[in-house]
Amino acid sequence: MIDVETNAAVRNNADWCAAVLRSHGLGYTFSPRVWRSAGPTPPYYPEAITLRPDATAADVLGKRAVKDSFATLDLARHGYTELFSAEWIHRPASRTEGTGAEEVTTAAALAEWHQAWHGGDDEPPDVFRPALLDDRSVSVHAVRDGDRIAGGYILNRTGAVAGVSNLFATDPADRPVVWASIPHGIPLVGYESGDDLDQARAAGFRPVGPLRIWLSEA
Repeated sequence: MIDVETNAAVRNNADWCAAVLRSHGLGYTFSPRVWRSAGPTPPYYPEAITLRPDATAADVLGKRAVKDSFATLDLARHGYTELFSAEWIHRPASRTEGTGAEEVTTAAALAEWHQAWHGGDDEPPDVFRPALLDDRSVSVHAVRDGDRIAGGYILNRTGAVAGVSNLFATDPADRPVVWASIPHGIPLVGYESGDDLDQARAAGFRPVGPLRIWLSEA
């Protein structure tokens, strides 16, 4: 039986991907078992996300990148390669206060954040557009060190939970500081792997289920 926290994380992540597509003027559909984009997606974003563990390969075939939210699909036989695996994470609400981060509210501030997120590139990939700031379910946060953005993350709300995504630090040593800045007053979900999963654990999150990302070789 799938945990309530896992289901919340899966749905929240699909809602986040939908928000990114809306900011690009792109379409998508939700069905009982899968979320699917109407066409190609921005860089790093899937074209299909399974929403239930009984989703089948037929539900996602034809999509270039697939988030297998319950690690139940074998897409290798259909010409896909497993890109990476990760763990959904959850942290309950508490009275502990985060150390604080400023909310990004202007197109200029988002462009600065976007550049820092992608390692300071002058021309980061076209992912986070200003229209995202108009989405009331989404908030972009920056952790500053003086005038410099030292890190940041994005929160998106789905009902009673918020999802944490795109967490970064310009200096990897500062990642614990960024994790510590995230608010504690609402249940949080997301997914991480490797060292990032270890840091999420240190920040009070616990793994609640596996996922896999598949990429079509076609």
